[in-house]
Amino acid sequence: MKVTADTCILSIGRYKRDEMKPSIEAAANMAKILEVSLDWLVGNTDTELNTNTLNRIQDIDKINVKDKELVFEFLDSFISNRKIKKALS
Repeated sequence: MKVTADTCILSIGRYKRDEMKPSIEAAANMAKILEVSLDWLVGNTDTELNTNTLNRIQDIDKINVKDKELVFEFLDSFISNRKIKKALS
């Protein structure tokens, strides 16, 4: 069977109506195309992280401990500053 946009739309309609469930491969492909996590796509989390954010988190996780602490220190400071500014505005 040739896969076309119409067959994809029909499948998505069936998924939405709970007439069929996508394979793990199909769900993973949908998440990749939509640039969201598979957890978000299937409703296991309310936090939507796009692919770009996830890639950055993975890159941070690969750096040495000292540099990672520095990155987190900067992020914590930046986030605190934004929260203070929001509270004062």
